[in-house]
Amino acid sequence: MYQVKVLFERLIALVSLIVLSPIYLLLSLVIWLRLGWPVLFIQERPGLQGAPFRLIKYRTMLDSLDDDGKLLSDEERLTSFGRLLRATSLDELPELWNVVKGDMSLVGPRPLLMAYLPLYSTEQARRHEVLPGITGWAQVNGRNDISWPEKFALDVWYVDNWSLWLDIKIMVITLKKVLLREGIHSDGHATKPAFGKEEES
Repeated sequence: MYQVKVLFERLIALVSLIVLSPIYLLLSLVIWLRLGWPVLFIQERPGLQGAPFRLIKYRTMLDSLDDDGKLLSDEERLTSFGRLLRATSLDELPELWNVVKGDMSLVGPRPLLMAYLPLYSTEQARRHEVLPGITGWAQVNGRNDISWPEKFALDVWYVDNWSLWLDIKIMVITLKKVLLREGIHSDGHATKPAFGKEEES
């Protein structure tokens, strides 16, 4: 049944890419004018069973450096335009290509950083038993406003309780949350503190 979900979502993603192509072109142009080139942010992330893949998003930050040639903090590089892209989840649109390729699903645990893999407990690592998703159970139950342990517990709950109806429910709630811009940032941060650094923030 899960394989049927994956094939169906790949078809939906392919059709969506074709239908939304004018929006992709317009967004790419605006991002290029506002944030510069390249317009895409590509980063290796863990997928099914932790296998790496190249996640594709629209960039939301400048490449500003400090006097020592190091990147400034996320808060300093994230512009108001970048915040708008994140608040509306428009930066996630290129991930439909990851779904078409079979790297991701429309619904599943969000793919985080490769550096987090050795930090997970055995139970937390179970979030990789399914394909990562553009949206997921943790995203509609707090997103960046919940702690890492809470997020991982929700991810594992999804793995254990997946169903077609649960996916539909998550997508409907996701649409509502995007429209209301709920849970985009952690309290006091432009982005969520890194896993393992939350208590230090």
